[in-house]
Amino acid sequence: MQINNNIFEKLNKSKFRSSFHLKQKDFDYISAKGLDKITVHARDFVDSRLTDTSKFVDSKQTPMHGHPVFIAQHATATCCRDCLYKWHHIEPTHILTAPEQEYIVSIIMQWITNEINNKK
Repeated sequence: MQINNNIFEKLNKSKFRSSFHLKQKDFDYISAKGLDKITVHARDFVDSRLTDTSKFVDSKQTPMHGHPVFIAQHATATCCRDCLYKWHHIEPTHILTAPEQEYIVSIIMQWITNEINNKK
């Protein structure tokens, strides 16, 4: 799956989604760990919290704070399977495929990169 750049325009029009931004402690954490490590964290979170719907109660698996990836997930509507369906048209009833997982990680990391670039 490839990122549709219109998705960021749509997300920015949402009052809720556009209200999420990284805080200084998030930028510090990213700086300390590096984007490669943050990408690993994103893959781990997607795999453990979104891939197999039998492992969680949907809409309860992603905290609202505590890690830059969690903030990015809420900002990009990749926080739960309901949001993935509504915003990204990924069916909520199957185990995510590798391309779907990589698409989700790509969206998250693009949002984080945009936040870093907008801070400068």
